[in-house]
Amino acid sequence: MDNLKIAGLNFDILWKDKNKNLIFIEEKVKNISVDLILLPEMFPTGFCMEATEIADRNEETLHWMKGLASSKKSAVCGSASVFDNGSFVNRFYFVKPDGSYQFYDKRHLFTYSGEDHSYSKGKERVIVEYKGWRILLQVCYDLRFPVFSRNNEDYDAVIYVANWPETRIDAWTTLLKARAIENQSYVFGLNRIGTDGNNLNYPESSYCFFADGSIISETENHFVSAEFNSDELKKYRGRFQFLDDRDSFEIF
Repeated sequence: MDNLKIAGLNFDILWKDKNKNLIFIEEKVKNISVDLILLPEMFPTGFCMEATEIADRNEETLHWMKGLASSKKSAVCGSASVFDNGSFVNRFYFVKPDGSYQFYDKRHLFTYSGEDHSYSKGKERVIVEYKGWRILLQVCYDLRFPVFSRNNEDYDAVIYVANWPETRIDAWTTLLKARAIENQSYVFGLNRIGTDGNNLNYPESSYCFFADGSIISETENHFVSAEFNSDELKKYRGRFQFLDDRDSFEIF
């Protein structure tokens, strides 16, 4: 398992403007070289409940991500509004450089904003394998539900993509750290910044935590960067074997 270099782009998503958002991303990532490019929740449009207006109907975002992954020789992941099989979903794509991909449909829909009225919840917990790393995919509100992200020694890292506003930002930071500690895993939480179409503000608040709860990420020019170190993770888990004492849960 090689070390994994990740760059998350926490930008001010233009409301419901796919074309300009994708152009902006292409320009920003032009000169970076990493193993994984991470984009926020609903990065093409912002966290918008007008699914009939904004949702992909012909896998437009997926095709764009495949092109970016191929040109950058890097995996690309982030979520988008998608119409699939008769319903709308908040779909988190993980696209590899060779064009293969997996996706996770957001399980916990944010009822406070009416997401449950616009989108259908996912039915599967998804772990992807990339360069020897097992990565659990999660989206925003999933962060509040620890049983769903419980590490059954089946993953090494968790990625959360989000549109988590300033009014509840302490919960975001605290829970990211908690998930890293309780699951003895890397946790990368990528939030957007700026102001959305609902006039909600999003401060700089993206981080990567190591398994002991320490912050290992650095932020510069919109990018939050971190490196997953396999030797350090194995050493930490070997020294503190807390997962052996975990409870078991039935998720579905």
